[in-house]
Amino acid sequence: MVIKNITNGVVIDHIRAGFGMKVLEYLNIDTVRGSIALIMNVTSKKHGKKDMIKLENVENVDIDILGLIDHNATVIYIHDEKITQKTKLKHPKKVTNVIKCKNPRCITSSEAVPNVFLLVDDSGKYRCEYCDNVVKSFEG
Repeated sequence: MVIKNITNGVVIDHIRAGFGMKVLEYLNIDTVRGSIALIMNVTSKKHGKKDMIKLENVENVDIDILGLIDHNATVIYIHDEKITQKTKLKHPKKVTNVIKCKNPRCITSSEAVPNVFLLVDDSGKYRCEYCDNVVKSFEG
């Protein structure tokens, strides 16, 4: 299998094995602008197995969503075939309209208000801003 280097774009590396498709789904990338390579279950010295995504001609990705799905991933920005920036992800402190509150008594179930969740701790637990319902995001 040969996956070519990209000239300009973004590489998302060290994604937890099996989560690459979920990352692509949530990023909602415009597939018309460039090629996308999803490499799954590759051997990793650090993690055993990992997924990797190469996005050609993409300039920005939503760091909050990526941090929510897999806070151990690394985002690498490439310009003219050179790495211009590496970003190590972390759990976002606040996420809006990504996690849905499952509490039937929460205001988000009956009103048109955004689903806002706040980070509780480093384990990836988030608390609904309205009803205090706690969820663990993207368990795998």
